[in-house]
Amino acid sequence: MARLKDKYLNEVQPNLMQKFGYKNIMQVPKLEKVIINIGLGEAVQNSKAVDAAVGDLMAITGQRPITTKAKKSIAAFKLRAGMTIGTKVTLRGERMYEFVDRLFNVALPRVRDFRGISDKSFDGRGNYTMGLKEQLIFPEIEYDKIDKVRGMDITFVTTAKTDEEARELLKLMGIPFVKVS
Repeated sequence: MARLKDKYLNEVQPNLMQKFGYKNIMQVPKLEKVIINIGLGEAVQNSKAVDAAVGDLMAITGQRPITTKAKKSIAAFKLRAGMTIGTKVTLRGERMYEFVDRLFNVALPRVRDFRGISDKSFDGRGNYTMGLKEQLIFPEIEYDKIDKVRGMDITFVTTAKTDEEARELLKLMGIPFVKVS
């Protein structure tokens, strides 16, 4: 069993039940899935960028990502409907817990001048989205083999009904939120 899942079952669930007064264990919010997305604006001119991004995401997550395509044509961006403009992967279950554990404990501490991540990116329905400026913070990515530094969006989808519940869930799971002084 993943280390973070074990922590969730033994520490986080009981704490949340006590704090929010849940009567049933099934009411306790949990992490449902994690979605990692890389938007590739440069894929319009450079089609090899998609392959590089797919390779990076595959190395980071251990799962083959899907490519996302443009829905509409936008002449100003030289974009036609159906062109590949991004790549994303959805993680669930064991892989999700392994990835989140690596993100919180290995990757985020490697960010330069890291003071924590903002706790203001909740969507009102208990989901949290954060952005990373570069893929180099993951130890699976070798510095010499990348062609370009790319950022990514990471969305944590929870079963929490409110942002407060989701914030507490993620905080107990170990997400390094900024300390407000």
